[in-house]
Amino acid sequence: MARLKDIAEYVGVSISTVSRVIQNDQTRNVNQETKNKIWQAVKELGYIPNQHARNLVNNKQTKTRTMKIGWVANPTKAEINPYFDKIYTGIRDTLTNHDFTLITITKDELENETLLLKTIHDLGIEGLILIDRIDDSLIEYIQQTVPLVGLDFFYTDKNIAVVDYNREAAIKMVVQHLISQGHYEIGFIGGGINETFEDLHAENRFKGYQSAMKEAGLSIRPEWVINTKWRMESSYEEMNQLLKRDREHLPTAMVCASDLMALAAMRAVIENNLRIPEDIVFFGVDNLEMSKYSSPPLSTVEIPKYEMGKMAAKTIMDMVEEKITLPVKLILPFELVIRESSKKRT
Repeated sequence: MARLKDIAEYVGVSISTVSRVIQNDQTRNVNQETKNKIWQAVKELGYIPNQHARNLVNNKQTKTRTMKIGWVANPTKAEINPYFDKIYTGIRDTLTNHDFTLITITKDELENETLLLKTIHDLGIEGLILIDRIDDSLIEYIQQTVPLVGLDFFYTDKNIAVVDYNREAAIKMVVQHLISQGHYEIGFIGGGINETFEDLHAENRFKGYQSAMKEAGLSIRPEWVINTKWRMESSYEEMNQLLKRDREHLPTAMVCASDLMALAAMRAVIENNLRIPEDIVFFGVDNLEMSKYSSPPLSTVEIPKYEMGKMAAKTIMDMVEEKITLPVKLILPFELVIRESSKKRT
């Protein structure tokens, strides 16, 4: 187990300097470059800053249970997006039923070194469920102390336990269904990945759309592909522009990577005096509660959101109690929900 002395020697500074940085002691200034080197050494050497945390790593004695699980997400994410609200509810209900307390932790708290130590060690968090994307090196550091479960597409390819659904397969099924209904001119509305959400081609739902179109021998028209960067207003505005550019050559169907993107684009269609589904059909993903109350009701993909949260909670509890020691991958099923926004072409 690394000590303060080891970090000091590794960086080439005094033990007191290392201690001041780790304890966030503001009485004497330490330049930022030195701070960065110290925190890098903390990660590389696996330093754990207090005896309680050392015991978690070494497992040399029975640890004191705190029954606290952290949920790492933007605190407003569940409030503004019903998709995450259902996942959160599944996590909360399951943990509460097993006498665990769910604590919201922001990405910023983990990425600030001092707050990271306080969150992981001083608060006694026994495990973390990740929604927001955090850096790979941070994942490796946290794993030295507490188990992790990743939810959603950020963590599918990481060496941690994951609960998710197959986004690529879901959209492929949607496109194949639309083709079977006589649609061959199919557009796509979605958002990219990475911090700016611009990389659409790396996003799994778009990959599913591309794959299904290619397998069917159908061409993809770039002007019918909209990257909204996951903003509803962009879905509405860009669909509006698509409709006005060339009224005589429009897609007969739009596949949308989420219900929210679909609902916004549908409004643009109605305001341009076109009919759904007679002129353009729409298909979303998520099966949010509001989708069945749109006009017309939105066809969508049912994603087991509550069950994803429930399974994430069960997995983290099993890992905390060492019933699971391997990074399990749980991929939950989905199904199409056919409503009036899509119908067979005649």
